[in-house]
Amino acid sequence: MLKVKLFQSTPNPLQLNIECNPGELHALVGPSGSGKTTALRTIAGLNHAQTGKIECDGQLWFEANEISGATTALSPAQRSCGFLFQQYALFPHLTALENVCIPLHNTMPSVTQRKVLAQQWLDRMSIGELSARMPNQLSGGQQQRVALARALARNPKILLLDEPFSAIDAPTRQSLYKTLAQLRKDLNIPILLVTHDLREADLLADRITVIDHGVGLQTAAPHILFERPRNSRVAELVGINNKFEGIFSAGKLSWSGSQQDFDVIDKGKIPPSTPVAWVIPAEGLSLHANKTPQSIEVVVEQINALGQIAVIQLRTLEGDHAVVWEASAAEVKRLSLEAGKNAYLEMDGNKIHIMPLRPINDPRRFSN
Repeated sequence: MLKVKLFQSTPNPLQLNIECNPGELHALVGPSGSGKTTALRTIAGLNHAQTGKIECDGQLWFEANEISGATTALSPAQRSCGFLFQQYALFPHLTALENVCIPLHNTMPSVTQRKVLAQQWLDRMSIGELSARMPNQLSGGQQQRVALARALARNPKILLLDEPFSAIDAPTRQSLYKTLAQLRKDLNIPILLVTHDLREADLLADRITVIDHGVGLQTAAPHILFERPRNSRVAELVGINNKFEGIFSAGKLSWSGSQQDFDVIDKGKIPPSTPVAWVIPAEGLSLHANKTPQSIEVVVEQINALGQIAVIQLRTLEGDHAVVWEASAAEVKRLSLEAGKNAYLEMDGNKIHIMPLRPINDPRRFSN
């Protein structure tokens, strides 16, 4: 297991507390400059935090406190990390086989043994026949497979992936996803993935940590993160469409600018009459051609068809709220939806998730 608890204020702020189990893939997501790569580099020993602790497989890699400074700080070579970079970082003057041999020099004196093991890893990556090629003779996906073979050649205790799929085309990316999924089963080591692609994180990760300005805001399984973000900043960063504001009091949620209110489960965590942000997932929305007792009148502003799925932009007549609704093309046809036409929207209060309303400059946004 990998356990990381880090804090530093300068030069790159970082406040992170995460764990990753063997065989688990844990994704770090957040905007550019949020500290995702800094976190990986600190775990690998390329950076040092001011205070904190890093443990992997029962071994202490790093420990520091405010009084004594760093009391333990293993070098990158001692930490047994496989690190896969975004731009591959292959040596251009070496063949694919020679690149994979590089991390074996200090642990395997025999040149023959190094080449045999390197060839086995290239075979495992389904590019064994390309071992004699130079990096400039390989496609982007092939270079990434060589880099992955090199990262895993010395049997690391963890694998760190820094946006490894961002520079390759979609079909190649899908192929590498399958390779990574198989490796997870075979290797049974913690894997940390840095990505800016939320769909990729949702597809691959067991857990996701959202990072903003160096601070880990929330760690959760993908479905929990997207349905129940911890606060409004998390909801914003994970791209939740239907995010609104209101006042919550004793199980009743008002909608700012509207007379509409909803019955919402009160978990006793938010004081009465508190301004909150709230979100509702797609399954909590339904649209009707005719008025119902709990419906809200809306106007269809835009319909964007994406194959058999349509994304419909709605706006409430009361409160002027923008709402996004997704439906099948058949549903759009059944309701006779057209831009400029009115319809009636229902929201299921049982699906509504409320959370603290925190502005970007409010440090309390990092709390529950």
